[in-house]
Formats: sequence, structure tokens, C-alpha cells
Amino acid sequence: MRGHTALRLGALDDVRVSVAGHQGATVLSLVADAFGGRGHGVPGPWRELVRRAAPASAGQVLRPLFDPGYSVIPDCVTPTASMPGGDAATQCEQLGDLSADVLLAELETEFGGEVPAQWRPVVDRPARWIRAYAHLVQTVWEAFRPVWDSARPLLERETERVGSAVVRGCTDTLLAGLSSRFRLTGDRLLLPDPQSDTYALDGRRLVLVPVVSGPSTSMFALDRPDLVWIGYPLPGLGRLWGSGRPGDGTGGGTDALTLVVGDVRARILRAVDAPATMGDVAADVGCSPANLTHHCARLEQSGLIVRHRAGQYVRLSRTPRGDALVGLLS
Repeated sequence: MRGHTALRLGALDDVRVSVAGHQGATVLSLVADAFGGRGHGVPGPWRELVRRAAPASAGQVLRPLFDPGYSVIPDCVTPTASMPGGDAATQCEQLGDLSADVLLAELETEFGGEVPAQWRPVVDRPARWIRAYAHLVQTVWEAFRPVWDSARPLLERETERVGSAVVRGCTDTLLAGLSSRFRLTGDRLLLPDPQSDTYALDGRRLVLVPVVSGPSTSMFALDRPDLVWIGYPLPGLGRLWGSGRPGDGTGGGTDALTLVVGDVRARILRAVDAPATMGDVAADVGCSPANLTHHCARLEQSGLIVRHRAGQYVRLSRTPRGDALVGLLS
């Protein structure tokens, strides 16, 4: 894994996990992808929706926040400032009421006397920038809100999944499967970050934030004294830009294994009760070889299955850990 920041969790059984469907995190991910050069994998129609809604000056307004040389978002202007509570509409109102003095004070604290070039226009005319930024965030949210509303069944299901995993003592499996960009190694959760660092949870609450944007979403804040939060792709997002609709019954059953690992991965684990070839499992599960390979890689990373070549075939089998999980949750 190239540059990463490590979060030391300590004993996983002692980690206090909660989930927050925070609208501000989704707005931040959308604008970061559409205007900030951050590859969150937002699908084309959603990216165009955001770009059409935003003012023509959006790129210029957002440049200080996402400049590749020194990217920083002051707490007073980040849409995630109210984490884990709050909603985007309230955040927009607070941005509109933000004092220029408060913003300048935070920039002074962050940079001292050496304000980077991209922030100098903001320092010169802070009130004007605040108005433009608040308007941008509000227009993006208003345009995207119908998509958010359509995702509510998926968000509710994800809340149930996280709760079920924690109650059943499957926190390690939950964290290992959050995103293909994250990796759980022992008690350390590795998160992609070019500015590598290490943090310790130290008894703080871990808030998981499912984000309604793209499959490559990776967001986190690890330096708050009361909690750390991690944004990851909301499972099932493909149903929102595909033919299915959230809550239409395509999400699988509500048994405990499905709630913890997801519908497709639960079917894979059950399909390899005895060793089977990739082709047989794909037919049994009903997914494409590429999709099966993706899910198997995540299950293998979690220590639930192993893949091994036998002649011209790749065979799958459950590990003792996988057997124990299926037994526990079935």
C-alpha cells in the first residue's frame, strides 16, 4: 500500500463503533471529486449534476481547499464540522453566518505568517470568499439532495449492518471490508494518505460514515479529541445509478451473515462450504467473474477464504475463521 496513515485501534473488542449518515461528508466528497482533482469515483451523471449546479467560479473558490501543494480545510468551513450530527442545510446556514475574523484566525493558527499562495486571495477578501463558498455548498447540496433521499434505504441498511457486526463481535470483519482502499493489519487500520502519519484511537469513539458519492471515496479526520471519523463508500451504491432501486428487494435477505459481510459475500461464503472452482462459485452466486474476483479478494484479505490454483483452475475454500463466522451468524 503506497502512502498511508495508520490508526492504531488497540483491542478491537473494546472499540466503540457508531455509524453516521452525515450529509456534509457526501457534499465534501462530491466537490472534491468534481472540482478538487480527488478521484472518488463519482459516476459521470452525478459529477455532471454537481458541475451544472455549481457556479462558474466553483473551481477558483475551491482551489485553496484542494490545492495539491498544501491541501487544508479549516474546521470553520468544512461541511463535516458538525460530525457526527447536523445536516447540510444547517451547515449552509452556519457558513453564511461565518465571521471573516474567525476564518482569518483559523488560517493564522494553521499557517502562521506564511499563508500559502492559494489562500492569499481569501485573506485579502475573506467575507467575499465566505459568501461564494457558502453559496457553492448550498447549490450543490440542493441539486444532489434527491439522490441522497433515494439512498436512505441503503443508509438505513448500512446502519443495521454496522450495528449487527459490532453486537456479534465481528468488528474486525466489518473494518476489513469497509473499502478496497483500506487495510486492517492486526490492530492497525491503514488509510490511503500521501502525507503518512500514525494516530492512536486511545479510547475515542470510532464513527463510520457511509458516503453517497463514488466507490473510491476515502475521507477521515483522526485528530479530534472526542472521536475519529472515517468516510467510506456506501455499500450498494451501484443500485442508485443502475437499474435497481434501494429498498426494492434486490439487497438480499436480512440474515445475520448478510448484514455483516453483505449479500454477495455471504453467498460466496456459503457457496464454498466445500472447496469449489471460481467458475462454479460464479455460477452459484450469480455474478460475473470480475465481480467475483473483487469480492473474493476482500474476503481473502479478511482471512475468511483462501484461493489456490489446482491445474488450470483456481479453487476457493473457507478458512477456519470463515467457518467460524458462518457458524456464528447462521
